[in-house]
Amino acid sequence: MVVDSLVAVFGLVATGALFGVIYWDAIRVDVSRPLLWAALAAGTFAVGVGLYLFVPTAPMTGILLTANTGLVLYGFEREVSTEDDEPAEPGELPHNSGK
Repeated sequence: MVVDSLVAVFGLVATGALFGVIYWDAIRVDVSRPLLWAALAAGTFAVGVGLYLFVPTAPMTGILLTANTGLVLYGFEREVSTEDDEPAEPGELPHNSGK
């Protein structure tokens, strides 16, 4: 009972913090639709916490996958929006062109 209460409080605080950090980062690196990405990442995390609290038969792997889905998708979108349009030079890393 006490553990469930702590998980619920952590889930609420972490969901709010996750929303704020993703929204801030998406604006900072100029990802399109920052509000959508923040809501997706925070929403899937909140669903994962809800599954843990309210569905005792849910497998832990499913809970973890659900909670991380939004973060992973945002990470892919962030990588695509921040990559260079120019091809990498042979023998150099793409973001370390020495310019």
